[in-house]
Amino acid sequence: MCGKKLFTPGPLCTSKTVKEAMLLDYGSRDTTFIETVKYIREKLLDVAGVDPSQYTCVPLQGSGTYALEAVISSTVPRQGGKVLVLANGAYGMRVSRICKAHNIDHVLCRFPDEEKVRVEVVEEALKQDTFTNVSIVHCETSSGVINPVEDVGLLLKRYTDATYFVDAMSSFGAIPLDMVACGVDYLVSSANKCIEGIPGFSYVIANREKLFNSKGWSRTLSFDLVEQCEGLDQNGQFRFTPPTHVMLAFKQALIELEQEGGVKGRARRYKENRSVLRDGMTKLGFRELLDDSHRGYIITSYHFPNDPNFDFKTFYTRLGDLDQVIYPGKMTEVDCFRIGNIGHLFPADMRKLLDCIEHVCNEMRLKIPIVG
Repeated sequence: MCGKKLFTPGPLCTSKTVKEAMLLDYGSRDTTFIETVKYIREKLLDVAGVDPSQYTCVPLQGSGTYALEAVISSTVPRQGGKVLVLANGAYGMRVSRICKAHNIDHVLCRFPDEEKVRVEVVEEALKQDTFTNVSIVHCETSSGVINPVEDVGLLLKRYTDATYFVDAMSSFGAIPLDMVACGVDYLVSSANKCIEGIPGFSYVIANREKLFNSKGWSRTLSFDLVEQCEGLDQNGQFRFTPPTHVMLAFKQALIELEQEGGVKGRARRYKENRSVLRDGMTKLGFRELLDDSHRGYIITSYHFPNDPNFDFKTFYTRLGDLDQVIYPGKMTEVDCFRIGNIGHLFPADMRKLLDCIEHVCNEMRLKIPIVG
């Protein structure tokens, strides 16, 4: 049975072979499953391009936000800890919410949703205060903005020895990032993003020295990143019930990532998807939220048409009836919707979506080209 096409930031479309990998049943202590976990941890370090003697991979049950909370609640010192949160959208703001939930001292450096984090503003913040941790989102999927993670990392090296945390949820596996060169200590992503696995677990690529120096700082039991890592290192097992089937699927997804040419190969397909989408939506008259200074290829935000016949709920529902699933906007001040280019999607899928969008626009009696 063929399901809907998901043009979203996740969960995403996956290959048939990734789905089929879940058809086997293994216990959490089964040797084959333990070997699968070992393979995943090693392969993710390879995808990240880091030295296993300096970095480790810590998988965690749950969505990407679980890994975010694990990093924040485990790696900020209990005494004197202070986080500089760089936010230009909903996902950067989520880090601030996590800090508040754990009563962690932090400063929120807020940027407009449609703009990149500005390095000169970060520099000024570092001059005015002292921070133990700094967080940033690589791809802010509420808008599609790609933030200057490398530039911020190099800036931190000049001013501070603060721990650098990157939320790479929707970029890891498709947007190259040199973690070592820009001093990233913790990077977080999820199984159901650019690696094209199934939802159910997330993972942290962690600087070993920084991680083990934070032992005893965790504010929780389940999210204790050091305890989770130590358990996996000692016997290859999760402390609590792991998502066995999801991890079997993820192993297959990693194999398929390598077959496609790794990060560069996957980026090539996503860029082609983005190019087809951009050309088609421009011809239809839709206006992008971001200006031409942005070159992201993960997700694209579009303004609502300035047409009295346009209603997003109707637009969304009718596309869904045609098995095309887009995503509502997540902006606070601008009415927009989002279309993702990632997951097991190809240029032909993007062209089919464009045909369906034009069909729905005609059904809704919208004037084409659209008035943005």
